Amino acid sequence: MSYKTYHDLGEECGIFGITNNAEASNYAYLGLHGLQHRGQESCGIVTAGSDGLRKAVGKGKVGDFFTEENLKPLTGTAAIGHVRYSTTGGSNIVNAQPLVMISHRGSLAVGLNGNLVNAKPLREKLEAEGSIFHTTTDSEIIIHLMARSREKNTVMAFIEAIRQIEGAYCYMLLTEKELIAVRDPHGIRPLSIGKLGDSHVIASETSAFDIIAAEHVRDVAAGEVISIDLTTNELRSDFPFKETHEHMCLFEYVYFAKPSSDILGKSVHSIRYKSGITLAKEYPAKADLVIPVPDSGVSAALGFSDASGIPFTMGLVRSHYVGRTFIEPSQSIRGLGVRLKFAPIRKLLDGKRIVLIEDSIVRGTTSLRIIKMLRSAGVKEVHMRIASPMVKFPCFYGIDFGTYEELIANKKSVSEIAEMINADSLGFISLPGLREASGFAANELCDACFSGRYPVAVEESHSKLAFEV
Repeated sequence: MSYKTYHDLGEECGIFGITNNAEASNYAYLGLHGLQHRGQESCGIVTAGSDGLRKAVGKGKVGDFFTEENLKPLTGTAAIGHVRYSTTGGSNIVNAQPLVMISHRGSLAVGLNGNLVNAKPLREKLEAEGSIFHTTTDSEIIIHLMARSREKNTVMAFIEAIRQIEGAYCYMLLTEKELIAVRDPHGIRPLSIGKLGDSHVIASETSAFDIIAAEHVRDVAAGEVISIDLTTNELRSDFPFKETHEHMCLFEYVYFAKPSSDILGKSVHSIRYKSGITLAKEYPAKADLVIPVPDSGVSAALGFSDASGIPFTMGLVRSHYVGRTFIEPSQSIRGLGVRLKFAPIRKLLDGKRIVLIEDSIVRGTTSLRIIKMLRSAGVKEVHMRIASPMVKFPCFYGIDFGTYEELIANKKSVSEIAEMINADSLGFISLPGLREASGFAANELCDACFSGRYPVAVEESHSKLAFEV
């Protein structure tokens, strides 16, 4: 499928919704904790009750921003929540979600996980026709499209709007009457439905259900629109797209999703573990210890250890007070984060040959700093093994590697990367090997960052900050 050079136009975030619960805001708060790994720039909750919509959004992590004081005003029996890391628009508070707007339809709150690949032409068209945007993120586009719809029913207006957008997305909306959610017709981003007593729960990952002890009922299908009536608590399902096809993002299983989550009936931990077994078969190494880069390398390292017979140990200790290096918004913070985030256990590592297991190499800077740290701790040899193929192509669907220039594997060979990061040897799992570990067929996955095959064509070139004034 043809495409043009393109920078990300959305965000890889986490969304959560709950209905028919007197403690909706508290459950949303807990659910967002279970999705915190998906974004740490900002967070927010909007509730719906007899007094309308109530909103609290702020910068930073869920546990830092939300207090008993700012949760207390969020009354109502339904809520949606959002955690964000940006790939369109800056990190300003104006872009924190859920966004709340007022139109002739009443109050509407919206949160987005994903990326609209036709955001730029849509926004330009809407602005030319008189729309005034309040944010610099593409998440707001859906509201303006709905406001222009002549459909009287909100769900139908939403369906009319999503038929005009393209990309990899999960939207969640809240009005005074209903909660609405959708998964794009290509099924690239995950979304699941759960039950908590008589409450319906919807979330980006089942890890949000675990933290509130909700039952995972099923995954939202590709192209499915879920609407829940806040008065009757009745859940309705619509399939408004002519064609749908599952292309779940393979990188969700490699890195982004939480190991405890199940996506489309597949355990994230299990897939990572199996990828480690395959990696040991494809790229064996002579070493004394298998060391993961925590946390996303742990499952694959366990699989590598079991398959190879080389003992597994936690040679790097991670500080959980520092955010995930990969999703921090600037390169300078990434560099600082590596030094703050990991500490080697020197007495365990001194004089040892190690197999270092990492989930992926995107830019290479993190791997270089980790190996340098390990060698300073006395490690004799570092044989690095990567539980994903080489990331040679940008992600146009919301994960923050949106240009060819920043991808080290797009510019260098395996041996050149090994030399750059100062590894004694380097091996990447093959794409067929990772697909086999996932249990999916090739046509059931979006593996574009590895293969260059994009399920959704990209229409416009655009930069992350294109909507900034």
